[in-house]
Amino acid sequence: MLHELMHDTDNNGYKSFELPGARPHYNPDRPGQVEHIALDLIFDIPNQSYRGTCKIRLNPVRSQIDRLTLDAVNLNIEKITIDNVSQPFDYDGELLNIQLKQPTKIAERIELVIAYHVEKPQRGIYFIAPDEHYPNKPTQVWTQGEDEDSRFWFPCFDYPGQLATSEIRVEIPKPFIAVSNGDLIATEDKGDTQIFYWYQREIHPTYLMTLAIGDFAELRDEWNGKPVTYYVEKGREDQARLSMSKTPRMIEFYSQKYGYSYAFPKYAQVCVDDFIFGGMENTSTTLLTDRCLLDERAAIDNRSTESLVAHELAHQWFGDLIVIKHWSHAWIKEGMASYAEVMWFEEEYGREEALYYLLGQARQYLDEDSSRYRRSLVTHVYREAIELYDRHIYEKGSCVYHMIRAELGDELFYSAIATFLKDNAHRTVETIDLLRAIEKTTGRNLTFLFDQYVYRGGHPDFKLGYSYDADSNLAKITVTQTQPDLFDLRIPIALRYIDGDSKLLKVRVHEKEQSFYFPCDRKPDFISFDVDNYHLKTVALEYPLPELKAQLQHDPDPVSRIYAAQAIAKKGGLEAVKALSEALQNDPFWGVRAEVAESLATIKLDQAVEAVLAGLSDPEARVRKSIVTSLAQIATPESYKALAAIVEKGDASYYTEAAALRSFGKGAASGLSESSEADTLSLIDSVLKQRQGWNEIVRAGAIGALSQLKTSESALNLILDYTQPGVPQPLRLAAIRALGAISTGQDKLNLERILDRLKVLSRETFFLTQVAVAVALGQMETTKAIAVLQALADQTPDGRVRRIAEESIQTVQKNAGSDKALKQLREELDQLKQENQDLKSRLENLEAKAK
Repeated sequence: MLHELMHDTDNNGYKSFELPGARPHYNPDRPGQVEHIALDLIFDIPNQSYRGTCKIRLNPVRSQIDRLTLDAVNLNIEKITIDNVSQPFDYDGELLNIQLKQPTKIAERIELVIAYHVEKPQRGIYFIAPDEHYPNKPTQVWTQGEDEDSRFWFPCFDYPGQLATSEIRVEIPKPFIAVSNGDLIATEDKGDTQIFYWYQREIHPTYLMTLAIGDFAELRDEWNGKPVTYYVEKGREDQARLSMSKTPRMIEFYSQKYGYSYAFPKYAQVCVDDFIFGGMENTSTTLLTDRCLLDERAAIDNRSTESLVAHELAHQWFGDLIVIKHWSHAWIKEGMASYAEVMWFEEEYGREEALYYLLGQARQYLDEDSSRYRRSLVTHVYREAIELYDRHIYEKGSCVYHMIRAELGDELFYSAIATFLKDNAHRTVETIDLLRAIEKTTGRNLTFLFDQYVYRGGHPDFKLGYSYDADSNLAKITVTQTQPDLFDLRIPIALRYIDGDSKLLKVRVHEKEQSFYFPCDRKPDFISFDVDNYHLKTVALEYPLPELKAQLQHDPDPVSRIYAAQAIAKKGGLEAVKALSEALQNDPFWGVRAEVAESLATIKLDQAVEAVLAGLSDPEARVRKSIVTSLAQIATPESYKALAAIVEKGDASYYTEAAALRSFGKGAASGLSESSEADTLSLIDSVLKQRQGWNEIVRAGAIGALSQLKTSESALNLILDYTQPGVPQPLRLAAIRALGAISTGQDKLNLERILDRLKVLSRETFFLTQVAVAVALGQMETTKAIAVLQALADQTPDGRVRRIAEESIQTVQKNAGSDKALKQLREELDQLKQENQDLKSRLENLEAKAK
């Protein structure tokens, strides 16, 4: 199939988002308005099958339509009737073509009744059950419709432009219960089985129709008289409360902020096993992965579950109340749901937490932009719609909403959002509708912002210089845009003083390089560029050290303090180490301390090592995690001993302990261990045998440690053991991914063993296993991995796996081009850097003593 992938196009050197085979996609012609969909299903859960009928009420848009085409994949179609009259049809396994005996008449409704059955489906609806390898797995059935997978479990017009009411009536064995969209109208006892009847009165698209079946525990909350329920596997009720109990407060928060009260009769969250996403915002009934359920120790420093709950809830407004008309506009809903995470963190934890969280989102987009591809947020050219669900529409989309808020101010921003929702409630929208709502509410035309950040790819990369002329009392700021496509933005700049005084100015940045001169009564202590850091960008500060130190100590914005720390680290020297050390000890916000630790670790001085080690006593677990991660970059005997102590004794935080293990493995691989390889492996093996815990975070860290011992056959053997069926899934996935990391140092015989194992694993059908295999193969440096990746790309039914596999082929081709001479050169360079660090450290000490 494909071998020339992610080829460079006329995209300023960035890889193209459009893979070979991509084409423009449009919604199909609409034969009429689907008004209602009714499913009546009887489940045979032990045999992973069901049968029943799908009724579709259609109001024709025109007369004389004599043929209808529905989406229906791998369904067994038995009979189709209209008014009890059989209709002829033909079916190719993907499209169901119905020849109407009576052509349509405009505005005269017809109701299709399609009898069908399904056996062992592979997509759309999933049967989860215990097996010989995982005997404790719960028995569950759940659906997943986004993007276009509802067609795999019932026949429909499967695109987001059609909105209809729906009902689902299911008969299932006791003691299982069924949860679906809308209201529970009735239940009926039928001896060994029970019928659940759910009705969704608000219109929604097919991809938001859902069904979840299991022997769930039900926990109940409420908001304004509406039920708020949590469904989890029995025995996990305490984890459910710990993980989801903020939901009613979130509903109140978003109802107020969005200016539109929660629109549906209930809100349910169902935690299911083996879910292929983090969560899915089905109308009034979100499905979540059960991996999000926290225990007490995980809750110390895990905010990802809280952000997931916030994200999926926000979709009930953005995505469910208003629905995108076409997948190309998915950023509207995914960007806002991601920004809703920022909004909630600001409400719950304060402004600094929110700004730092947004910085993390920006970095995820920036990483994808630089390493994977650059694209516009709105594009209808792709192979499969699921390809659009990337860091651009989520994280960059969030940043775009933040910039809109900055342009308008809070009052007008939330007024515009309320207008957008009220004008388009229970309707489909495109990007232009958001622009229209903004202009209608505020009078502002933000097309300039959308043209630069939504309709084209990229962002500005700023390099900033600063100087002060004491004779003329002028502050000079030089702004250079280093990216090819220039941006035209109005950027706020503050001249700040440590006594709290400041002067705020706004400049138009639109040229390759511009210098701005500001008259001052006195010399500013430091400069804040892009005050409050509203614009999505990268920044390199080339300021004098005194101004950088003042910014690190006194800028009210945590992101600006982080930029200063990074710039100080680049200058190096003892003065830089001292400034960063003080910030690591004294900055009041944990996020800045965590970033300072990372910056310190880049300074190749022994004094920097001492400063980082001193931070291990930080009370905030997330800072300690950053420090132990940074120690892997330092690689000194002292850092290794500190890591070994944590590995042996553990940490209150799962994440810190896991990070320490990975860094410990890297240190051992660097030759820092005084112990033998056997002793190191014995310690890691003891962790693997004794520290099973929440989501296998710690033991996955131990697997990560093994993967660093790239030349060790014994480490490889341990990793291979944990790729076997029966190993807890999160640990097994970590081991599969680790095969790629360790492969780069193994001999030819062991390389063949790794390839053989990955080839076998690639035949498994579980989505997360296929992703792990593709990631592992993508790390290898042998062209033999390409055949396995190509086979995986050809056989997988999932577009996400296919794309990852195809991108990995290109990565392998690049990796395989690295010859032994280049590797040896890298090793020699690393050795020279270490020797240079020793000399610089001594010289800095001598200079300090001389002063």
